[in-house]
Amino acid sequence: MKTPMQGLPFLYKRLAYVALNVTDINKSIAFYSGQLGLNVHVERQGEKVGLRCDQYAMSLVLYQEDVAGLRRVCFQVASTEDLQLAKAHFQSRSYECWDIPGTEIEFLNIAGGFRVHEPITGVTFEYIDCMVEPPKVLDQSLAKIQRLGHVVIRTNKLDEAWAVMNNDFGLLSSDFVVDKAVWARCYPNPFHHSFAMVKSDSPGLHHVNFMVSEIDDVGRARNRLINAGVDIVFGPGRHMPSGSVFLYFLDPDGMTAEFSFGMEEFPEENPREARMLENSAQTMDLWGGMPKPEFCKRGEIAGPEFNE
Repeated sequence: MKTPMQGLPFLYKRLAYVALNVTDINKSIAFYSGQLGLNVHVERQGEKVGLRCDQYAMSLVLYQEDVAGLRRVCFQVASTEDLQLAKAHFQSRSYECWDIPGTEIEFLNIAGGFRVHEPITGVTFEYIDCMVEPPKVLDQSLAKIQRLGHVVIRTNKLDEAWAVMNNDFGLLSSDFVVDKAVWARCYPNPFHHSFAMVKSDSPGLHHVNFMVSEIDDVGRARNRLINAGVDIVFGPGRHMPSGSVFLYFLDPDGMTAEFSFGMEEFPEENPREARMLENSAQTMDLWGGMPKPEFCKRGEIAGPEFNE
């Protein structure tokens, strides 16, 4: 088993942003800003818009498309050197890497970076070394979102996909559920998971998570969303793997989003071993809740973005 400081090809900093394709961008803007509390930082430019939930310029990017789903996942690495190491590493593993198009650089508020397509999951990953931190204070009157927490996908090739994400992408396992799921962190980021995969016959987006600062944000969101006619599909409850209190709900395209409070954090040195947890309903909710059938069922994974 690889140790954190020996054998990792490069170091991560955080999950930077998630890009989603949506079928009605105006409805999605209204939902993610008016119901969840993200701030529009980059006003709609044609068929795309950028929203933020923390000190950085971008946490969620929405693109108008015919089919809703996951467009790409962006990680910020620890340094410029790590960005160079990451690109060289992927190229050494025969992945095709392409630079982020110049037309996107200013929109994304980044200095540059590259993209790489992972064929088993179908996900396009983006790697950057920095992102603008705007001076404008966030409006957190609706919800005190702490950060973009994680993104989870569905895959019908869980074992093969995890082998790639571990060996080629350098993610570390935090927990497994028997023949069902793996939660992964991006070292040395301490959070239990920034990326996860769930076994499913229908590959696609599982959900996107936003971590809130207070447990009351979860309760207030539940009531606010119910009053707005938004479907709550799971929770409130508490996950066994991360210890998080959660609430899942559907966006205008039926894709699942999550508010969560609290998460286990791993030390850089001598972290605990990943656990193999029972595949049971109680593992997913220690409070005994059950998800609705619509939970985490919508959202296609888009193909690679060689040109924009």
